[in-house]
Parts: sequence; C-alpha cells; structure tokens
Amino acid sequence: MNLFVIAGMIGAPQIILIVVVVLLLFGGKKIPELMKGIGQGMKEFKKATDTEEKEKDKDEKELKDK
Repeated sequence: MNLFVIAGMIGAPQIILIVVVVLLLFGGKKIPELMKGIGQGMKEFKKATDTEEKEKDKDEKELKDK
C-alpha cells in the first residue's frame, strides 16, 4: 500500500532530480548508448512475443482443421 502512495507523489521536481542523478552517474555521452541498448532490447522482446503469438495461432488453427 505504501508503494502506491509513494508512486502517486512523483511530480516534476522528482523527475528532474532523477534525470540529474542519472546524468551525474552515467555522463552525457553514455546516455544515448544506454537508450539505444534499451530500445534494441524492447525491439527484440516485441519480436519474440510476436513470433510466439504467431506460432500459437498457427497451432490453434491446425487443431481446428483436424
């Protein structure tokens, strides 16, 4: 329950603070590389889930045909 209360209290000043801390920890040059890696990971995850759904649909269609 406390987590929901804390999450509801995040506003613009807190987001700015988080961005500043990330900049201090990783530096300006490293952040684009991190974002690129996250984007590639999300793309790979989406591709894997799409492939899994297509295989599932194909299997269900084969079972219906029998």
